[in-house]
Amino acid sequence: MVDENPIDPAASSEEELAAAVEEALADTAEDIENQDPVAVLTNDLQRLQADFSNYRKRVDRERIAAHELTTASVLVDLLPVLDDLDRAAQHNELTGGFKAVADRLIAITEKLGLTKFADTGVAFDPNIHDAISHETSADVTETTVTKVLQPGYRYKDRPIRVAMVVVTDPE
Repeated sequence: MVDENPIDPAASSEEELAAAVEEALADTAEDIENQDPVAVLTNDLQRLQADFSNYRKRVDRERIAAHELTTASVLVDLLPVLDDLDRAAQHNELTGGFKAVADRLIAITEKLGLTKFADTGVAFDPNIHDAISHETSADVTETTVTKVLQPGYRYKDRPIRVAMVVVTDPE
C-alpha cells in the first residue's frame, strides 16, 4: 500500500522525523495484520517459485554457454590438424586408413558445429577475412576475395578463425 503521508526527509526536527517513521511502521504493521494469511503465504510462494524459475533458467543458460566455450576451445586446438589434413588432401597423400580417419575427424567437427569457409569471388568482409595482400583490377567493382591462403572456420555462426586471403580492389 502507498502511504498518503510519506516521510519528509527535510523535516525540521529529529522528533518530527522519528514520529513520521513510527507512524509509517505502525501503518505497515497494521496492513500486515489486516491481510489474509493465506493470501500472504500464496504471494510469498509465487515469488519464491518465480525466483527459482529465473535461477534455473539462468543456470541452464550458463551451462550451455560453458559447454559451447569448452567445445570452441577444443575445436580451435584442432584447427592446425584440419589444416594439415587439407594440405595432405591437396597433395593426394590421403589414402587408405589415413583417409578414413581424416574423413571421420572432419565429420565429427562438422557435427559439433564447425564449418569451414574459403570462398573466392565474394566481397571482402574484415570480420571474417584477413587481407594478406592487395591487388587491383578493372574486373571488380568492390574489394573482392580472389585467393584463399588459409581457410577460416566458424563455430555456431561465430568466426573462431578468420580466413587469410588475397583481395583485389577496383582500379
